[in-house]
Amino acid sequence: MNLLSKYGDQLVDAFIMTIKLTVLSAIGALILGTIIAAMRVSPIPIARAIATVYITIFRNTPLTLIILFTSFGLYQTMGVALAPENSPTFLVDNNVRLAVLGLSVYTASFVAESLRSGINTVPVGQAEAGRSLGMTFTQNITIVVLPQAFRAVIGPLGSVLIALTKNTTIASVIGVAEASLLMKTMIENEAAIFVVGGIFALGFVILTLPTGLLFGYLSKRLAVK
Repeated sequence: MNLLSKYGDQLVDAFIMTIKLTVLSAIGALILGTIIAAMRVSPIPIARAIATVYITIFRNTPLTLIILFTSFGLYQTMGVALAPENSPTFLVDNNVRLAVLGLSVYTASFVAESLRSGINTVPVGQAEAGRSLGMTFTQNITIVVLPQAFRAVIGPLGSVLIALTKNTTIASVIGVAEASLLMKTMIENEAAIFVVGGIFALGFVILTLPTGLLFGYLSKRLAVK
């Protein structure tokens, strides 16, 4: 109880940052992953090649390297800043946005592969029927194929979101004040290492368990019969 009273406000702020990273990165990954998945099944060879290279590179690159590259590569080396440099909170805002960028491009590769597997479950005849009606590839994929593909992969997408929630701990390597960074500080300052670990383990269970239950329910409720 002493730990909770001493670090209570910091714990709340740290897990709010974790949730913020998860939500923003999930939105970015879903948008980018959907585009990559559409390119992956595109009739244009160059689009398929770009999507394949993207997925291969980011799925096989450690997330830590990607996050470090966003900070040391994009910002410190190339001078790419994602926040106004005259802002008093520039460093914090920039690190958070760089972390979101890294998490998004990494997770998008897994979203794209999940969606591609969902696209493969859609009967070929439906896409052919769309083409026979004069639909372009973009119209066909957005109106006919993707809505059914999303329903088929709700469960896998839930697993990707849970993994993303846990992956936000990597953001601490560039100084983002999320849960794992606070846990490291608490372990350094307190002797109760198992208590500290238990608190943060419980926090992540509280974040991820409802997500798994929700997506499990939705996958059954919205499954394509």
